[in-house]
Amino acid sequence: MHLDEFKNLIPLLQKAPLGGIEAQFKLAPNYRQKYDLDYIKSTHPTLAAVLMLIFPDANQIMRFVLTIRPDYSGVHANQISFTGGKKSELDRDLLATAIRETEEEIGVKISEKNVLKNLTEVFIPPSNFLVQPYLTYVLETPVFVPNYEVRKLLTPSISQLIQPQIVQRNVAGSSGILIETHGFIMENEFVWGATAMMLSEIKYLFNNIDK
Repeated sequence: MHLDEFKNLIPLLQKAPLGGIEAQFKLAPNYRQKYDLDYIKSTHPTLAAVLMLIFPDANQIMRFVLTIRPDYSGVHANQISFTGGKKSELDRDLLATAIRETEEEIGVKISEKNVLKNLTEVFIPPSNFLVQPYLTYVLETPVFVPNYEVRKLLTPSISQLIQPQIVQRNVAGSSGILIETHGFIMENEFVWGATAMMLSEIKYLFNNIDK
């Protein structure tokens, strides 16, 4: 997808329907049961927020940002995720959380006016996080400055997402036990779990634009 095509899609994406939990669960781990978000909220999970940042590369091909986390003692070590994190008491709201965390992690400052859409929240049972994703964009190639929370950046194209290679693999879950799950192949990496669920809804969004 070229920058000019993406520009024309911006107002259509803002109006396009979300796929919600139905779209997310097409890429959920096989063992995970569908949940009721109202019930999850009543249990007071930890609130967090992430950004899917869409940007043009040097050839004006539209891409988005994923990060590979470093190896550490937490349940999400070495996993592929969007930029973002836990809400701080100092954050005005969850969008402020996502913007702050993105700037800290990859050195890119996003304006609130560049938020295309709030996506459907995703509950992550192993860490008891309820994550609010935001779809955002910039129209110039950013300069990425990853911090210590990012081992590697992935920048797949939007075209790769719209027509992705979906595979099924056995992966080690948070308990270390092998689980069977579907996911996307992005730049030779296997993207699964909550990140794949969010990508599944974004894929639905792009494929259901009323042109």
